[in-house]
This record gives sequence, structure tokens and C-alpha cells, in this order.
Amino acid sequence: MSKCTSVSESVWKDIQSTNSVTDDQLSVLHFLFGKNLERATRIVDQRGVKRISGEPSGRSIFQLLKMSWWWAGAIGAAKKKFEEDEAPIKHQSVALVIGVTGIVGNSLAEILPLADTPGGPWKVYGVARRPQPSWSDDNPIQYIRCDISDHEDAQAKLSPLTDITHIFYVTWTNRSTEAENCEANGKMFQNVLDAVIPNCPNLKHICLQTGGKHYVGPFESFGKIKPHDPPFHEDLPRLDCPNFYYTLEDILFAEVEKKEGLTWSVHRPGVIFGFSPFSMMNLVGTLCVYAAICKHEGVPLRFTGSKVAWDGYSDCSDADLIAEHQIWAAVDPYARNEAFNISNGDVFKWKHFWRVLAEQFGVEYGEFEEGQNLTLQEMMKDKGKVWDEIVQENGLTPTKLEDVGVWWFADLILGIPESVLNTMNKSKEHGFLGFRNSKNSFISWIDKVKAYKIVP
Repeated sequence: MSKCTSVSESVWKDIQSTNSVTDDQLSVLHFLFGKNLERATRIVDQRGVKRISGEPSGRSIFQLLKMSWWWAGAIGAAKKKFEEDEAPIKHQSVALVIGVTGIVGNSLAEILPLADTPGGPWKVYGVARRPQPSWSDDNPIQYIRCDISDHEDAQAKLSPLTDITHIFYVTWTNRSTEAENCEANGKMFQNVLDAVIPNCPNLKHICLQTGGKHYVGPFESFGKIKPHDPPFHEDLPRLDCPNFYYTLEDILFAEVEKKEGLTWSVHRPGVIFGFSPFSMMNLVGTLCVYAAICKHEGVPLRFTGSKVAWDGYSDCSDADLIAEHQIWAAVDPYARNEAFNISNGDVFKWKHFWRVLAEQFGVEYGEFEEGQNLTLQEMMKDKGKVWDEIVQENGLTPTKLEDVGVWWFADLILGIPESVLNTMNKSKEHGFLGFRNSKNSFISWIDKVKAYKIVP
């Protein structure tokens, strides 16, 4: 039983014992049932319960809410209605995770199979182009190696999976121009939908992950077009430039129109903190590799980014939180057919996190250097042999520097010319209360990179 369901039962028992409900208890129901206070009030009124002012009987609202932070908070209450005289419905959902070895795909593969994940029990198919990596062996998923850019391979591997109920699309590919990105990524997504939708009569929902470039434009347009002013909200219009995120959304909208009852959600994270050694946007892993090389060579951890990144406010998106957000949207009717930002809900400065990174690796902390023209891509271009030494001396998982160090991406994030911030208001208004402490998130993912022996 999820924590959310436990809390709702506890509140109902308090209400039933007196046949009355306090304003604070009603607020708890507001959190748990999600959409708005009017809905919680309507549920109470339908049951003939009196409303009174005062404290909740038995325990305070704060205790009740603390109990709910995991599923009612972290997963934002992907909620099952509690009905006094009805047993919980037993059912199974079947997830297809496209990009299962990526940062968010890896989190989905860990969270979906858990016994108390909302919408479950879940059966999980995980799809990726690479062979299954050793660090994902423990995830109880059915791993499918498939090149979704190949229409025939996608048809051969995915069309036999006729029991899929939910698609989680969390992958992408990078090309030299955005026009090529639109073509390549659109083809991949279309190949998946062409193989799955006609063959899965019980398909209910498609989660599509895009990101913050929805508001600032593709990499090639940085500095060339004016982005929206932050904080970014979901109703901002599209920018007047090619963007493969827009291409994917258009494909999604067109396909769901063809199947009655099929719903969708779009998820727009910011910079993702997570674990995936081979991801093209693996910022935490890349910074860990950089810190390990600095430690090995006995040099300070120099900051190579902009003054804006150093002193300005940034936000980020924890990979587990993104996975929880997608699961919430997949099973909660109040989240259907909507686009949502997903970030941790707080802000940070890189000058603080740079010290955290240095402390985690026992390396000298470097300050921002005014007027410097450093890039990690330039600094790390000849460090392949150094990395080989580090791997061998510390008995690490065998990797090559080009696989675990995504220097161009780290330079891009640390070199931002202006702050990029999202608002989470829409998700909260629809019932998702999840959050993360970004400093704790940063440290926990550093620990995971170490635990899997990617860095010493």
C-alpha cells in the first residue's frame, strides 16, 4: 500500500469517528486528492460529513503531510481513490521505456517495478540500442536491444509486444544541425508509435520527455534568437525556429488523435542530475570525471563557466523526480493531455555546488576566474591516457574518456549567458507535490557514480 493511500485512510478514519471534518483535514484531502479544494469538499459533502473548524483529531496536519512526502509528495500523489467499502483494484500496467539506459530511463527502470509504485504492479519492457550494461542487470525489466532509427528493426522487436499500456519516451539523438535533429528524432519517435499503437489494444497513455530547449531554442540558436524571459511556464508560445521538441510534440498530437481514449503528457525537465555513464547529457558524471582527473594530477578544480552560472541562480531536475513525475502523469486522470515543466523546486548557485564537488573528491576548490577563456573540451582533449591510468589504478569499470566525459555539454551548461529557470506551478496545481533538495540530489548522484565504480 502506498504512503498516499495510508494517509488518506488515516484521515478518513479520523473523520468517520466524529462524522465531521476540520478545515485542516480538508486541506490534507486537498493534497491527497489533488486537483483542487473544491473536489475534496465535494467528496466530503457527498458522504454527508459535517465541516467544522479546529485541529485534526489524533495527529496534526504537519505530521500527516510528513507521512505523505514519498508518494503523496515525491511522486506528487499519483493517487488511488480510497473508498471505505471497496477493496483496492488489482491490475497490472505494462510500460515500454524507450531509452532505458539513459539518465531518466535508468530511473524509470528502477522505480516502475517497485511494489508500491502507483498504477502497478508494473511489467516493464526496456528498449535501448546498446547491449544491456552491467550496472542495470539488477533491474527486473525485460531488456530489448533495438535500433529505433531503423523502421524494420523497430517493427520486428516492438510490434510483438501487444500488452503495452503505457509508453515512456525518454531518448534522443544528436545531429550536426537542428534540421537534421528534427528529421532523425522525428523518425525514431514515429517508428516506435507505428510499431506499438496498431498492435496494443490496451494502450492508454504516452509520456514524451522533451526539455528546457522548448523555451530557449536549440543549441545552434543560442545567442542568435531571443529566448523567453524566465521563469518559463508551459503556456509560452513556441519560438520561431526549428526545434526537434516541437517536431516530437506534433507527431504525438497527430497520433493520439487516431486512437480513441489514448492520452498523452509532455515533460520538460531542465538540466538533469542523474546516473547514466553513456548519456549525451550526463552533467554529474562528466563533472565527476573532471574532478577525478584533477585529483589524480594534483591540480585545483578550476571553474570554466560564466559569471552568470557562478553567481546567478540555476535550477535542475533530479532524474528520479522526473521518473516519478512521468508515472504520476501516466496514471492520474487530472494530468492527462497536458505539458508540464519538471524541476526540483528550488534554486542553487554553481559557486556553492563547485565547493561541494571539490569536497566530494578531496580536491582543491577553484574560484571563478575573471577574464579566463577556459573550456573543459579543450582542457580534457589529451587526457585519454590519464583516464586509462585512473581506471586501472583504482579498479574501475572499464570505460574510455570519450564515453564518460561529455565536455561540450558541460561547457554549454556552465557557460550560460543568462539564468534559465522553470516554474512548477502548473504541476502543483494539478496535484504533483514532488520536490528534491538539489544539493542533496547532487551529492546522491555523485555517490552513485562512485558506487558503480565509474570514478574513484
